[in-house]
Amino acid sequence: MTAYALRRILGAIPTLFVIVTLAFFMMRAAPGGPFDSERRLPPEVERNVKAAYDLDKPVVQQYFLYLGKLAHGDLGPSYKNKDFTVTQLIATGLPVSMRLGLCAMTLALLLGTLLGVMAALRQNRWQDYSVMGVAMLGITIPTFVTAPLLTLVFGIYGVSLFGHDFSLPVGGWNGGALANMALPVTVLALPQIAVVSRLMRGSMVEVLRANYIRTARAKGLPVSRIVIRHALRAAVLPLVSYLGPALAAILTGSLIVEQIFGLPGIGRYFIQGALNRDYTLVMGVVICYAALVILLNLLADIVYGILDPKVRLA
Repeated sequence: MTAYALRRILGAIPTLFVIVTLAFFMMRAAPGGPFDSERRLPPEVERNVKAAYDLDKPVVQQYFLYLGKLAHGDLGPSYKNKDFTVTQLIATGLPVSMRLGLCAMTLALLLGTLLGVMAALRQNRWQDYSVMGVAMLGITIPTFVTAPLLTLVFGIYGVSLFGHDFSLPVGGWNGGALANMALPVTVLALPQIAVVSRLMRGSMVEVLRANYIRTARAKGLPVSRIVIRHALRAAVLPLVSYLGPALAAILTGSLIVEQIFGLPGIGRYFIQGALNRDYTLVMGVVICYAALVILLNLLADIVYGILDPKVRLA
């Protein structure tokens, strides 16, 4: 397994190289620059600024200079956040995005698995139709719609619970307080709950029809023991395959949520960097996202091999 992991990591280097190359030249091809603003700089000042950041050189030369710095682990300074390097900004924003993503995925796995198993055990009954109907609704409604709706209901107007008015903060991080995380985590988790429940329902229905499950039922084993001890391990395999890309997607897909709720995550830095043509910041976030996707997919493959003895990671 160690040799397999090393081969996958070495094979990811060309992939990262292609991603860095495409992102670099696409950013340079976009109109505007990091120092274009409403207030025009004097020509001599603009020349000095561009020379300080090597922006006065040809694009190909800039590319090789960037690769040289990247090989030494230097992501460069941020063009807009003058007092910070890209590494410092990512180190500040990544823990926020990871905390949001992990909390949302944990919630999605718990609720989605529970709903999927319940729907499979009540196949073609009202419970099954209700869960699948709500799941389709959760998949089709995007986060930029659910976020403002939940903000209005639970934040602006508030709701009445147990005779008391109850409202949640609609913005800010506040050190990761539970109240501030409630709405963004819920918004991120809702589509994943829908997907996980559908995957779990389909997989569980197939596993419950297997011969060894019929044998266990014929022996008189309780349904709870059949599901937990026998069916769940086999039914969770498709979910493990989905989990790697899904976790990467939920970490990188929090761009809109972080922007709506004003959270200091890496996704918000990415949007601000793209709008301000902060080349180095955008490149740093892209590299970070690409590395996360590759790493999480590798972990998903390894876990799949552990759960399914028939799979050989060779």
